[in-house]
Amino acid sequence: MPLVAPDAPPPAGRHVAISRGRTSRAVRRGDRLDLVVATGDEAFAAALIAAFALPPGQPAATAPASRDLMALAGRVARSNVPVLIEGATGTGKEGLARLVHDQSPRRDGPLVAVNCAALADSMLEAALFGHERGAFTGAQASAPGLIRAADGGTLFLDEVAELPMPAQAKLLRALQEREVLPVGGTRAVAVDFRLVAAGNRDLLADVAAGRFRADLYHRLAVFPLRTLPLAQRRADIPAIAAHWLLAKGDGPLAWISAKALQRLDDHDWPGNVRELGNVLDRALIMGDGSRIESRDLLFDRAPAAVLGSLNRLARHEALGAVALPALVREHEHHAIRRVLASSPSRRAAARALGISERTLRHKLASWRGQGLDPAGAAPPMVQ
Repeated sequence: MPLVAPDAPPPAGRHVAISRGRTSRAVRRGDRLDLVVATGDEAFAAALIAAFALPPGQPAATAPASRDLMALAGRVARSNVPVLIEGATGTGKEGLARLVHDQSPRRDGPLVAVNCAALADSMLEAALFGHERGAFTGAQASAPGLIRAADGGTLFLDEVAELPMPAQAKLLRALQEREVLPVGGTRAVAVDFRLVAAGNRDLLADVAAGRFRADLYHRLAVFPLRTLPLAQRRADIPAIAAHWLLAKGDGPLAWISAKALQRLDDHDWPGNVRELGNVLDRALIMGDGSRIESRDLLFDRAPAAVLGSLNRLARHEALGAVALPALVREHEHHAIRRVLASSPSRRAAARALGISERTLRHKLASWRGQGLDPAGAAPPMVQ
């Protein structure tokens, strides 16, 4: 039978065939999905059908809050105003940015995605705004920059809070005047792009702390969107899991049992969608490939230091006996020292910690100012 996704255009030519059987199984063959569904496995079958019906690039969403967010993103996509997406790491901010682009009048233009934290400070302005030949050592030819690469389309700036103040000022001018001045240039170049920015920090708090320009914030936050942690939208878990498995390509798909789905629903998901993907990939390795059972699910565990501190907390007779901010700082300091000691570089350590290299540098500098040893017994680092 032809598939039609709720509230979405029907995917051209996609079909699903369903039959009953004693053991559930699923096979994808291009635009056809064959399902054999055993009693008790109807929930995952429905999730597979819904995920299979999604248009390319559409995030999987079943929870009412997620569907409302997708609808809101679709409405703002039709305009040309900047969009600010805020939310915790791993909650699908880039997927939402792609949805805004794909449903906008600029869908046929380029979508240029940039992680601001991954750009070295010394080259950030040249990378974003372009540069002229001879503008700096090694600039043997001119380059248009990433903003001009998004001409006629959408520029997605992830971790926008990591932009240094000078780059923030130039970005504000580019938004206001619709032009960029390349590094080493004397003449501005017109550019037509739509900006979608994202961050995992509270930008208003950064504005109050003087780390982010207030005028740029208000220019970006014309229409703010906020992604929710996975633990607050548990109805999305089967849909995201089905979407993840379908993305593996044609052939037999691993079927998630009802007990495994329940265990996924019971988890608190501190790592959000990214953690869910990791758990599913581990399950594919642990299982036989045809099914994912509860025993195949291996979740991320809390570090021993955190568990030890929680045990110490439990031994206190009253909660007031422990200062929570001090406990949090203790966990953070121990975790960063441990990762620094086992990482080949600060960039690798920042990646393992789930923060930007610039944020890690700020934390280390702050600790040095307090007389703390950030690296502890760590070996010399490769910068």
